[in-house]
Amino acid sequence: MTDYILQVQNLYKSFGAIQASTDLSFQIKKGDIHAVIGPNGAGKTTLVNQISGDIQPDSGSILFDGIEISQMASYQRAALGLGRSFQITSIFENLSVAENMALSIIAHNGHNYRFWQHCLKTPIVLQELAAALERVDLVEKSHYRAGQLSHGEKRQLEVGMALVGSPKMLMLDEPMAGMGPGGTVELSKLIRKIKGETTILLVEHDMEAVFALADDITVIVYGERIAGGPPEIIRQSAEVRSAYLGEG
Repeated sequence: MTDYILQVQNLYKSFGAIQASTDLSFQIKKGDIHAVIGPNGAGKTTLVNQISGDIQPDSGSILFDGIEISQMASYQRAALGLGRSFQITSIFENLSVAENMALSIIAHNGHNYRFWQHCLKTPIVLQELAAALERVDLVEKSHYRAGQLSHGEKRQLEVGMALVGSPKMLMLDEPMAGMGPGGTVELSKLIRKIKGETTILLVEHDMEAVFALADDITVIVYGERIAGGPPEIIRQSAEVRSAYLGEG
């Protein structure tokens, strides 16, 4: 058995003349928080989309828990234990926090939505809802309409919904985007809290959060990996400072 939950090998992806991924390779250890950073246009979202199955690579290999997934559909990857949150929250704002979480519980347990209006009364929801809300510190706001939550709380809810399926790896795509300092602190606490439950791939612009949270960092620029290693190594890299942090 490998110690790596994800192994990306020689990934290539182009859109016409634009090379979004060029011979891109890195690997993520089980249980780690692994950050992917890079300037705007570096190819981070394209990379995440290739891992999740939303787009297919032109060539290369993606191994998830030892299984080749590069040509699998996104739902097949999710069934293997690959979870994801998006740059834009994907919650139902007109439903309550509890209802949002309940629908996620129902979906992850293979049920359908025929009786969604009674979702809070289904046995599987009654069994799992309290713990799911507690995990992301939203018990006291369970009756709030999701649209009433702060931006940071919406992120907490979305992460909680993704965790319902007990993913082996959770991809967080720009979770701190649009947050003030308070929201960033709270979400950072949550990410640390769930680290013991799952491996995390963190794509993030907030460098303070990245260096505080990550065990390992991959730096990509124009679709190429230019550096990788623990935060202290990345901090000291002249190439990273020049290409990403804007220092000469």
